[in-house]
Amino acid sequence: MAGQSTQRRVRPWVTDALLGAGVAGTVSIVITANEGGRHGPDQLAYLWAVGLGALMLVRRRYPVLVLAVSVLGLFAYYAAGYPAIGLAVPVAAALFSAAEHGRIAASIVAAVLVVVVSVVFRLAEGQDFSFVVGYELAGHVLLMGAAIALGDSLRSRRAAQADARRIAELTEARYRQEAQARLRDERMAIARDLHDSLGHTTSVIALHADVAREALGRDETAARSALELIRSTARRSMDDLRRTVALLRSPGDPPRTVVSLANLDAVTRAASAAGFDVDVRVVVDTPLPAPVEAAAFRIVQEAVTNVVRHSAGSRVQIRAEQHGDQLTVTVTDTGSDPAPGTEPTRGAGSAEPPTYPEAANGRVEPPATARSAHGIAGMRERAESLGGTLTAGHRQTGFEVRAVLPLREPT
Repeated sequence: MAGQSTQRRVRPWVTDALLGAGVAGTVSIVITANEGGRHGPDQLAYLWAVGLGALMLVRRRYPVLVLAVSVLGLFAYYAAGYPAIGLAVPVAAALFSAAEHGRIAASIVAAVLVVVVSVVFRLAEGQDFSFVVGYELAGHVLLMGAAIALGDSLRSRRAAQADARRIAELTEARYRQEAQARLRDERMAIARDLHDSLGHTTSVIALHADVAREALGRDETAARSALELIRSTARRSMDDLRRTVALLRSPGDPPRTVVSLANLDAVTRAASAAGFDVDVRVVVDTPLPAPVEAAAFRIVQEAVTNVVRHSAGSRVQIRAEQHGDQLTVTVTDTGSDPAPGTEPTRGAGSAEPPTYPEAANGRVEPPATARSAHGIAGMRERAESLGGTLTAGHRQTGFEVRAVLPLREPT
C-alpha cells in the first residue's frame, strides 16, 4: 500500500524528465569516448544528445513520432561523421516508449530498419563482416528487443491492473446492489407483516368495540367478553410490534417467535367472536419450512381480516393441505344468499365494501370502510417471493383466496 501511494505521488512529467536526462547523459558519455567517425565530437553532437533526451518529454502524447524522429536523428548523426555510439543506446528509450503505449508494430519495424540500414551501410564501407554481423549485431538486437519487451510488459501490467480495478468496482457495485435489494426485500417483508398484523388487530378491536358499545346496559356478559377480546388482541399486537422493533434493531438475530399454522386459533377466535362459523382443516404430512409456514399464516390472517371487515356472510372455510412438494392454502367466504333483485355480497379481499346491515346472524356489523389496496397485493407478494402463486376472486356467493406455495427453494 505504501509503494502504491508513493507511485501515485510521482507525476508523469517527472518520470519523463528523469528518463530524458538519462538518455541525454548516457548518449553524451558514449560520444565522449570518441570512437570512430570522421571527426571528433563538437557542441552540435552534444546538443543532438540533449535533443534526443528532450524527446522523452512528449513520448506519452506522440510515441510513434518520437520513435521516428529518434531513428532519423540517428541516421543524421552518423551521416554527419560523428563518433560511433552504437545502435540500441540512442533509440532504446524511444522503442520502450512506443511499446509501452501499445505501438508494438511500429517498435519492431523501427528496430529492424535501424539494424538493416546500419549493417548494409557498414558492410558497404568495407567493415569486417564477422565483426559487424557476428559480434556487434547480436548485442544491438538483444538490447532493442529487451527495450521493446520491457515496454510491452509494463503496458500489459497496467492493463491487467486496470482490469482488476474495473472488476473490483463492478463486484463492489454488484454487492451494493444485492445489499440494497436484500434491504428492500426486508423492508417489504416487515411492511407486509405490520400490515397483516395491525390490520387484523384494528379490525377485531373496531368490531368488538361496537359489540361492547351495543351490549352496555343490556348484556354485561357480552360486553365483558368483547372487552376481554379487545385486550388480548391488543396485547398480541404489542408483542408483534416488540418483535418487529427488536428485529429492526438487531437484524442479524433470528426472531424469537415464528408464526405458524399451529397458531391459527388466534385468527379464528376473532372471526368466531364476530359471529362467523369458522371451519378449519390443516393437513400437513411433514414439518413445513419456516418461511412457507409464516407466509401461509399471514395469508390466512389477511384473508380472514378481509372477511371480518367486508363480508355479510356467516361462514368461512380455512384449508391448508400439503400435496407432495407444495402447500395449498384456501380461505373461502361462503357469503350469504342475496335477496331477489340485489347484488351478491362482497367477500374476503373484495375490491369494494358492501353495504352492511345493522345486524346479521346475531352480530353487530362493522361500519363500511374501504379495504386497503395493499391486502391482496401483499398476499400475492408473499406467495411469489417463495416461487408460488395466489389467486383471489368472487365465487357465485362470497369470495375465495387460494395460494399455492412450493416447499422447495425455487430454481
